[in-house]
Amino acid sequence: MEMTRILSCLCICLFLIGVGSVKESQPNIVFIVADDLGWNDVGFHNPDMLTPNIDKLASGGVILNQSYVEPLCTPSRHAFMTGIYPYKSGMQHMVIYPEQPYCSPLNLTFLPQKLKKLGYDTHMIGKWHLGMCKWECTPTYRGFDTFYGYYQAQEDYYNKTVLGGLDFRDGKEVVRDDKTYSPITYAKRADWLISQHNKSRPMFLYLPFQSVHEPIQVPKKYEDLYPNIKTDGRRKYSGMVSALDEAIGNVTDSLKRNGMFDNTFIIFTADNGGWPTYYGNNYPLRGGKTTVYEGGTRASAFIYGAGLTKAGYTYNGLIHAVDWNPTLVAVAGGQPDEDIDGINLWEEIRSGSASKRTEFVYHIDEIFTPFEGHEAIRVGDYKLIQGYPGPYPGWYKPDEVTGDQGVEKTDYRHASYLRFYRSANASIELGAELFNLKDDPYEHNNLARDQPELVKKMEGILQEYKKHLVPAMHPPEDKKGNPKNFGGVWTPGWC
Repeated sequence: MEMTRILSCLCICLFLIGVGSVKESQPNIVFIVADDLGWNDVGFHNPDMLTPNIDKLASGGVILNQSYVEPLCTPSRHAFMTGIYPYKSGMQHMVIYPEQPYCSPLNLTFLPQKLKKLGYDTHMIGKWHLGMCKWECTPTYRGFDTFYGYYQAQEDYYNKTVLGGLDFRDGKEVVRDDKTYSPITYAKRADWLISQHNKSRPMFLYLPFQSVHEPIQVPKKYEDLYPNIKTDGRRKYSGMVSALDEAIGNVTDSLKRNGMFDNTFIIFTADNGGWPTYYGNNYPLRGGKTTVYEGGTRASAFIYGAGLTKAGYTYNGLIHAVDWNPTLVAVAGGQPDEDIDGINLWEEIRSGSASKRTEFVYHIDEIFTPFEGHEAIRVGDYKLIQGYPGPYPGWYKPDEVTGDQGVEKTDYRHASYLRFYRSANASIELGAELFNLKDDPYEHNNLARDQPELVKKMEGILQEYKKHLVPAMHPPEDKKGNPKNFGGVWTPGWC
């Protein structure tokens, strides 16, 4: 009898030790998204950019040389959270405007919901932009324990307003008195969360910064870091990048002070390419935000930290935004879903082995007009574009602008998006474009006329993908959502 009790106690102890070891093996995960950051807007691609904190993490981790996202931010964020291509969920057309009554479908399971089941505390700081017309669409209903940030696409970096309404929340509560430059505010909140965190549990921190989306605003001390840049907007934008870099440095310093850094896995990625109209730069890549050329979809990105068995190099394997969902579930020790588009690439990116991803959909937007609607896929080294690729067909050096600077910018729903379809830059040849990205990574040579059989083959592959297309949700804006109806605050509960 005594021996039975001893064996029973021993089994319990071994079980508890096992549970403890599982918890200890789960790294903290910090997922940083930079809004509208260009390929050429980080120091590890362009030494003229002053990003020492980003560069240190990138050089000590793994620079992702072929990490792809969607050409606009709502689709990319949907892909990050769900692991599903936007065109399969009706999330493919443009972005969610403030008064549009829809959100990322509520029947889909978001990444933080999966991580919570694995024992993670989940926090979000920054930009949502996945819909807010009803509370069920918002972050704390979709898996985040805490939320500190804003719902819409953009806002003033200081007073936190957009289109006449305040848009800033701590959970569900409105924050009215914060006038601090937002990267500083977000880094301070991250420091507080990290300091308060129960270190016996793993943390997931989703940190989609507002920076460096327009409006172009930055404290002068950061702008002054770039005295040699003559273009006023590019100089301010570059200062915004350096302010973002400082905020990221402050977050990593907090992880170190609180003894969490060595057991933290960090992902850094842009949500789409830089926006040439607002001084973002993707050179030497072609195009920019809103386009399916490489400049709109090939993200500045890296990984760093816990779990990597090889670091200090550049990884050339293919990665797509949908892959982060299953990959991070695997990082957390879970079993990734098999019925999503994302591929678990954890073993590949941690060890430097060949990527399992060999093809992907850049974007499918079936709403075709003379100046919108496009489809693009990559299969191996080849890329096929059909339709209107987007309003930035060229290669823009950092101090070049795109000719539409004089257009009124007061209403971003039109001035910052829809006006591109009237842009002088839209005068490009439509139809199929075929590129060999291995030989021609900057998309100078359209091979469509020379290789019609390959075009036909890739069109067939694209049609197979399109069999799963869900019509785009893009309803008219509803004035019931206007902040005037809620005391001047953007508020859910009207759809």
